[in-house]
Amino acid sequence: MNDELLLQTFIPRPQPLRIALVTETYPPEINGVAMTLGRQVIDLQSRGHQVQLIRPKQGVADKATHNAQLEEVLKMGVPIPRYAGLKMGLPAKAALVRLWQLKRPDLVHIATEGPLGWSALAAAHKLRLPVSTDFHTNFHSYSKHYGAGWLRRPILAYLRKFHNKACVTLVPTEGMRKELQTHGYRNLEVVSRGVDTMMFTPVRRDETLRASWGVKPDTQVVIYVGRIAPEKNLPLVFEAYAAMHAINPNSRLVIVGDGPERAALQAQNPDAIFCGMRSGEDLARHYAAGDVFLFPSLTETFGNVTTEAMASGLAVVAYQYAAAEALIRHGENGMVAPYNDAKKYIEAAVELAREPARAKQIGGRAHQTALSISWDSIHDRFERVLHAIIDKEDCHGEIELAVDG
Repeated sequence: MNDELLLQTFIPRPQPLRIALVTETYPPEINGVAMTLGRQVIDLQSRGHQVQLIRPKQGVADKATHNAQLEEVLKMGVPIPRYAGLKMGLPAKAALVRLWQLKRPDLVHIATEGPLGWSALAAAHKLRLPVSTDFHTNFHSYSKHYGAGWLRRPILAYLRKFHNKACVTLVPTEGMRKELQTHGYRNLEVVSRGVDTMMFTPVRRDETLRASWGVKPDTQVVIYVGRIAPEKNLPLVFEAYAAMHAINPNSRLVIVGDGPERAALQAQNPDAIFCGMRSGEDLARHYAAGDVFLFPSLTETFGNVTTEAMASGLAVVAYQYAAAEALIRHGENGMVAPYNDAKKYIEAAVELAREPARAKQIGGRAHQTALSISWDSIHDRFERVLHAIIDKEDCHGEIELAVDG
């Protein structure tokens, strides 16, 4: 028997769990939280866990899935203003108490902090069920972009109160953990995010797609992928690209995504190519058809598009926080600028326009970095955190992982 088989024989898999997972967004909705949760649910099932997925009904044709390892429970929801296609779950504490009294889960994992998530937290406390939460979105940072900056403090207080009622709150980076600690958050654990390198890969580069944009094989395609909304800081994309184009006229800007600012930005920037919303392999083709990825957002908790662009072989230009801070070494496998320093951001982008060959080398190293971000290792740690809070009698103290990582 070889060493690998010996390890498989003598290191048992963690005990399968019955996990109630509560979220207000889920595929086929297109956003980073939905994508992350969709992959998480698939991997939890593959590891033998039973998942009870509780989410808002997405439309009249939406039907719950039921099989041996996945039970979907669909609740009522209402549309979220300015977020087309997304719904916010309505309060459902009494219904969740009845549901979990009939079939008690080992723990409740709450991915979003809306009314449905708060109901799940209250129901779990009533039944004395351990609770873990995810910190996925900087809602307190979004407020200023929607004319409600005065709400930042109340939102921050709400989020802190919500997450501090959980046994543990999962954050995607060490930088986010430190930031939230300064705001009074407790019991924080870092569980990062992976990337699907079979989906997002340079081999999907499609010269036919590039030709449809009117570019040549040697044209430097500068691309942005994401929501076209105020919190994404899109004006900096166009400002940085203008500086790049002045240095390298053999370049073209492509915008992939949709949102409330698309019509205005498209009218203001007629030379840019707006491709609309893309998903799956079509999205992967669009990534791989680019050369440089501009991501100027200042409101991310992680930024899945950063890792997707890196996996696709693009040279990423981003601010030095979230996924970029954790993964990018400036000038080696990407370019980073100090947080909110637009001048340095533009300078970093211009460097790639001045040296297209160097940009390709950086993109190649970015791809190699992405190959090391395994979803399997991420979910190994997620499992360990869940088992740690179940095994702890008073889960509101500091948890201790059996295996650190």
